[in-house]
Amino acid sequence: MRKNVTVVDVALPGRAYAVEIGSGNLARLGPRLRQCSAARLATVITDTTVGPLYAAKVEDSLRAADFGAATLTVPAGEASKSLQQAAGLYDQLARRRCGRGDPIIALGGGVVGDLAGFVAATWLRGVPLVQCPTTLEADIDAGIGGKTAVNHASGKNMIGAFHQPILVCIDIDCLKTLDERDVRAALAESVKHGLIAGEWFFQWHEQNLPAITNREPQTLTELIRRNCEIKTSVVISDERETEARSVGRAALNLGHTVGHAIEAQSDYRLRHGEAVALGIVAALDLAVRHVGFPEPDRQRAESLLASLGMATRSAGPLDVADLLRRMAGDKKTRRQTLRFVVPKGIGSLCWLEDPGEESVCKAIGRITPP
Repeated sequence: MRKNVTVVDVALPGRAYAVEIGSGNLARLGPRLRQCSAARLATVITDTTVGPLYAAKVEDSLRAADFGAATLTVPAGEASKSLQQAAGLYDQLARRRCGRGDPIIALGGGVVGDLAGFVAATWLRGVPLVQCPTTLEADIDAGIGGKTAVNHASGKNMIGAFHQPILVCIDIDCLKTLDERDVRAALAESVKHGLIAGEWFFQWHEQNLPAITNREPQTLTELIRRNCEIKTSVVISDERETEARSVGRAALNLGHTVGHAIEAQSDYRLRHGEAVALGIVAALDLAVRHVGFPEPDRQRAESLLASLGMATRSAGPLDVADLLRRMAGDKKTRRQTLRFVVPKGIGSLCWLEDPGEESVCKAIGRITPP
């Protein structure tokens, strides 16, 4: 641990990197990146929301470390996760003559991280990537693990690649500019990690509810660190989600099968975490009815989501037929069979294969308003 910086090491063989969490990290990015790169150029990819807040600070830091720095900006929002936006970024990288060793820096939330990561994975067959997440959701989930993607008309994240960063730089000062809705939505991923990791982390949320909801800096730093450690342990055990019989890295998809479908059906007006929270509730319903997940634990999980400010019922009606169609194209399907990641207990997950359309409709009913 450097002074005032908490470090979580992602010890992947041949692709190890550090997740560094601290106040003021963006202003220190240039010198830190220079320690692991001799490149002449560094290109920041950001969006129209984050760029005005932080791009100049990052560029100044990079130039102070003798990088030729420039910022490429895309429109904020899920629509930017597209092949069209990626193609535009390739054109700009070509004009800059960015080479194989010149890093791309993803400065933003999950959309920017996914898009910039995909561009880094595919430009010249792969260039170094630095993730600088600026949202709590990206801090605890999207910024770590090497999954990169853009969307397709058939579904979310359908075109992608695994591309690990060389560094993850989390500046907790960025949380000061987030609105309350974004903070609340991010906590769905933390609850998901609690269901994956076990009672110790699930109880930590319950015991620290006031500090979390009041956004106390020390507690949020601890929350980010614990989430990073949990996701890191899952990624190291199954980097490319190749486990066939056991859940492996697919555990991180808890709540995402239904959640992604709801997110897309809302035309991405819902935050990712808001949709995932609903997806978790639906997955827990399947778990109670099919694999014996205890009803009291279902109630605890729903209560925790609600206490952290997340809706456990949709604000409006859901088009069930459309959701079923969207889930049929989910990446976790095998041999045209829909599969769900569900918990058998807190800290124990399994595959639920083909629970049947009627059962899935009942799970969606659990999150449908009365």
